[in-house]
Amino acid sequence: MRRSTTALLLALAACNGGASGGAPEATRPAAARLIARAASPIAHVIFVVQENRSFNNLFLGYPGATTQNYGYDTKGDKIALQAEDLATNWDIEHASRTFFAACNGRGKIPGTHCRMNGWNNEIASIGAPRNFAYSYVPENEIKQYWEMAQQYVLADNMFSSNIDGSFIAHQYSVAAYAGHAADYPQTNWGCPGGKTDKINTFTDKRTYGKLIRACFDIPTLGNEADAAGVSWRYYTGSLSSTDALWSAYQADSRIYKTPDWTNDVVNPQSQFLTDVANGYLANITWITPTLQNSDHPGLLANGGPAWVSSIVDAVGKSKFWQSSAIFILWDDWGGWFDPVKPPYVDYDGLGFRIPLIMISPYSPTGRVTHAQYEIASVLRYIEDNFGLAPMAAADARANDPAADPDAFNYAQKARRFHAFDALRPRALRSRRTTLLGDD
Repeated sequence: MRRSTTALLLALAACNGGASGGAPEATRPAAARLIARAASPIAHVIFVVQENRSFNNLFLGYPGATTQNYGYDTKGDKIALQAEDLATNWDIEHASRTFFAACNGRGKIPGTHCRMNGWNNEIASIGAPRNFAYSYVPENEIKQYWEMAQQYVLADNMFSSNIDGSFIAHQYSVAAYAGHAADYPQTNWGCPGGKTDKINTFTDKRTYGKLIRACFDIPTLGNEADAAGVSWRYYTGSLSSTDALWSAYQADSRIYKTPDWTNDVVNPQSQFLTDVANGYLANITWITPTLQNSDHPGLLANGGPAWVSSIVDAVGKSKFWQSSAIFILWDDWGGWFDPVKPPYVDYDGLGFRIPLIMISPYSPTGRVTHAQYEIASVLRYIEDNFGLAPMAAADARANDPAADPDAFNYAQKARRFHAFDALRPRALRSRRTTLLGDD
């Protein structure tokens, strides 16, 4: 279902809820005590979730990575990829029906055996150029991302755990599951919507099923961490802000309806920088962006690279560097062309390829790993690192990057941090526009 961001934000702004940042509670477990329990030198995992870019869109031509500077449409015509700015005032629809169209698959189950030639059947908002999906972002506009990859690790066989957009992807980032939900809620993105707020579902055959509440009663990593005495924080926008769309835990009743919502869901996102500067970093941290810093097309904004580099630099220049691992990914493909067929694993996955950058003092320099990963792989890393059990099929099947010698080597001497702040450009200011598909 296509819906505008403006309508979603107005609906969210009418709801009560939210959390505020502040000093950590005295009763919160000390991170240092968990180092002995962890399965590695890593006592802090930072999970940065950006928005709506395929791997090929951000890293076309990256040395050692699988990319392609052309694609095909459903007529068999070869289309050369065109450069498009990171900041656009148009957006591409990216719901499940768009996935099916771009995949142009064969078989009884939609979105399987992809031909990867249906990108011309996607829909974009007003202002999009011809062959809009067949595009890439020039390297000079995202220097920080390329430099992070060159200094640490880039995964070029990384996929979204789900086939649709951001609402479901963010559930996979905290729970590795979304209750068979599909696409986006009809109004509010979670429990604040009440009993009347509904979302579609997938059957096991990837057909559309019944409507359910967009408020899930499923285990989350936050719940598991609480039970194990592992500290966590989720930095995001408040429900009254324009950034509320990506606050995943608002859709999980076991967090939203408990003290965790006040204690561990923190806003604004920039509170993370303050907390690290003040000497506090949870064992598990999620960070979602503001609209201006999200890399989401359609906002005429290019603040993402500077925002992400500020997060990485905050950790790298802190006392936490030698015990930290940072994972940066883009939650779905956003409608952008990618040449690699997604593996079919179940009714909801895998989605199209997305970028993943892994940064730690135990990562090799400038490595491209070809191991297969998905969003739930970051959860699997966290679970294995802190002795937590898998919660769902996705994190149970996902490969753990800790087992990948191209991603981590705990036997090596901890590397000195390479800073990225010198590469920061001045960000553009965003302007309101219509975003297709979700967010």
